[in-house]
Amino acid sequence: MLYLLALPPTDSVTEGYLPAAARLGLDVTLLTDAPEAHRRAYEGRGGDAWPRIDIVPCEVRDFREVIARIAALDRRPEAVFTNSDHLQAQAALAADWFCLPGKSWRAALLTKNKAQMRRALAEAGLETVWSAELARPGEEEDVRPPFPCVVKPREGVAGEDAELVEDRAELLRHCRDVRSRRPGLPLVVEEYLPGPLHTLETLGDGRVLHVLGSFHESGVTPPHFVMRRADLLPEPPRTRTEQVVARLDALGVGFGACHTEFVAQEERIRVIEINYRSAGDQADLGLADALGIPLFEHVLRTHLGRPLPADLGARGPGRLLRLETVNATRGGTLKSAPGPAEWERDGVRLVYRPLWAVGEERPLRNSDRDHLGVVRATGTDTERIEHVVAAFLAGQRWEIA
Repeated sequence: MLYLLALPPTDSVTEGYLPAAARLGLDVTLLTDAPEAHRRAYEGRGGDAWPRIDIVPCEVRDFREVIARIAALDRRPEAVFTNSDHLQAQAALAADWFCLPGKSWRAALLTKNKAQMRRALAEAGLETVWSAELARPGEEEDVRPPFPCVVKPREGVAGEDAELVEDRAELLRHCRDVRSRRPGLPLVVEEYLPGPLHTLETLGDGRVLHVLGSFHESGVTPPHFVMRRADLLPEPPRTRTEQVVARLDALGVGFGACHTEFVAQEERIRVIEINYRSAGDQADLGLADALGIPLFEHVLRTHLGRPLPADLGARGPGRLLRLETVNATRGGTLKSAPGPAEWERDGVRLVYRPLWAVGEERPLRNSDRDHLGVVRATGTDTERIEHVVAAFLAGQRWEIA
């Protein structure tokens, strides 16, 4: 029995981890605070490609409730797993409680809490970034950061409420604005780290850490930090990889999937954030396709206590991968948009997945929450990939009223 902790449904779980659980012969008990959303997301799914799944309401942000719920269900867990940024520490503590393989809860906390991460890397002598924690309203009045600087939630995701500010007036304005909408939210302010934006995708079983690849993200334009395009690098530069891995080692990261964002400043890398889970926005699904490996099964196997194979089951040379997002430019109600699509053309496999539902109303958040959908394309020729992606996007229409 796999116990899977989740908040709202995501493509990583729906298209990646749940089908992988079926291929591994695992029944799934899904603990979530959004049971109806998951039931709607899984309607019509079944057969051999879908696991036997039981959706159980649970206050998953509280590790005590998670442990109590699992114990009360009286179905002995083989693994406790989550791919949610917000639930890594809870899943780690629950796995430890039931004496199962899992991540270190300390590592999960260090990577989730950006202030703690900065302190830990500085204490390890690996990286020093000017940073201050704003745990309570009014503390921004006393900080004297180097400008420009970035203000963001201490435990935020998807670039939500992250903004580059140029001076003290903008700093105070942004803090007031965020706290007016999200009272009590701890913030961090830190020096701006310019440079090309990259990621490193890793997978470990607690003994060996495998580097899966590195994405180069482009089109990110401050003052906000919305991902627009990412290309998988055929071979991540060794010096950068070694520096990232050293930082992961210092934080105790080495079990399961991890997605690390950093900027490259000549030969030096500087970490933006570490997400101790597989990459989202279709990147993990695309990575599995491009590398030709059973990525999601591998991640689940680590939580079952099974060692990873030396070559991860790769089927020859990897393919090129492009991710491109379609982003809202205004808030409102999505009136029309294309549905899911998947086809091959000119040697390119293209997959499109919508992230907003037609009829759904949302505000403009100036973050990755503004993605209307994501295109992922794999192939062997860069020009063909660009042509196929451009042709697909040109033929679609998204209307927000």
